Amino acid sequence: MRIAHINMFYLPTFGGVEQVMYELTKKQVKEGHEVHVFCCDSDKNKRINVKEEIIEGVHVHRFPYWFRLSLNTFIWPSLLWRFKRYTQNSKNFGATKSMAVRSHRRGGEDFVGFDIIHTHVSGHAYILFAGILAKSKGIKHIHTTHCPWTDMSFRPWILRPFLFLNELFFNRLSFSLIDKIVSITPWEKETLKKFTEEGKIRIIKNGMDDILYKKIKKNNFKKNHKIKEKKLVLFFGRLNPTKGPEKLALAAINISKKRKDIAFVWVGPDEGKAEEVKKLIKPYKNMKYLGPLRGKEKIAEMYQASDVYVLPTYREGLPLTLFEAMASGLPIVTSPVNGIPYEMKEPENGFFSDYGDIESLETNILKILDNPELARKISLNNFKKAKQYEWNIIHKQYMKEYESLLK
Repeated sequence: MRIAHINMFYLPTFGGVEQVMYELTKKQVKEGHEVHVFCCDSDKNKRINVKEEIIEGVHVHRFPYWFRLSLNTFIWPSLLWRFKRYTQNSKNFGATKSMAVRSHRRGGEDFVGFDIIHTHVSGHAYILFAGILAKSKGIKHIHTTHCPWTDMSFRPWILRPFLFLNELFFNRLSFSLIDKIVSITPWEKETLKKFTEEGKIRIIKNGMDDILYKKIKKNNFKKNHKIKEKKLVLFFGRLNPTKGPEKLALAAINISKKRKDIAFVWVGPDEGKAEEVKKLIKPYKNMKYLGPLRGKEKIAEMYQASDVYVLPTYREGLPLTLFEAMASGLPIVTSPVNGIPYEMKEPENGFFSDYGDIESLETNILKILDNPELARKISLNNFKKAKQYEWNIIHKQYMKEYESLLK
């Protein structure tokens, strides 16, 4: 097959959606498919100078954005007219035709069309652009929502009129041009039914890498980061206002007034909350913000050095870190929001604390750390449960949907 993934960002941008795309595209390339990614030329912080490159066999095309509306929203309408060059004349790609590639004759030149366009993250203009392109060129279009649905609480004011128009009009138009819609959690199904018929919807969950099952023989995470405390509480993810990293900082301060044997670390890129977290934890030697961490081995080491994973989030679709923590055998403390309660049960997998309930965060963290037998039971439960979320399984589910569309 020739497969085109379209999203706002791709590598080296750090985020759950980008990780999902990376895992899928990597496996598709390994199976012999020709895979392209189309995105804007930003990593959220600056423009990326390299517009065309191949990353681990994936052809990456970055189109210049015209302007940005928020941290995660860029406008790059040139997809509408620049996409054509990648569907005409196979010499443009340096790739050979496979059995699955459809060849036609248009105006006397070879037309090598994509078999599948796979878009990611609902509510953006490029979803509508991709739908128009797919329909005009007779390409099947599958879309993964990645569960962006939330209220306006954390949305910039400049975005709110666009979100209103999305709800009223653009989502319905965009979804009408999509052949199949993938929801990452059953939670969002009712929302999707406002925009499309139920028969188009499939549920495919997020996954995790099986490297997390492998025990790190010599774990130097604590040593490398000068963590001397016996216990370690981990926040791993984007330090975004919706993730609530500062809520954990407040709970950590309260705990540290009574306990000296517990360390707290925040790992992830800054998306608006790093400075607040750093300011809160600055007086405490047992708390560290380590910034972003890359490399699967290093991430596995980080998880395995920890005793509990905390995600005090306001909203989530289905966070990859939930399954990564499970695969690492970590008990979890998180908010019972959106897709999370569909995959995590209390107390089998950990405990729920409502967003902003600092006292509950304290109680649940200590409940796990002070009860080794309880922590061990949760750890075993999570390790077993994570097996169903391996990327190989998720990848096969997606390829089955691709193939059903092409039939």
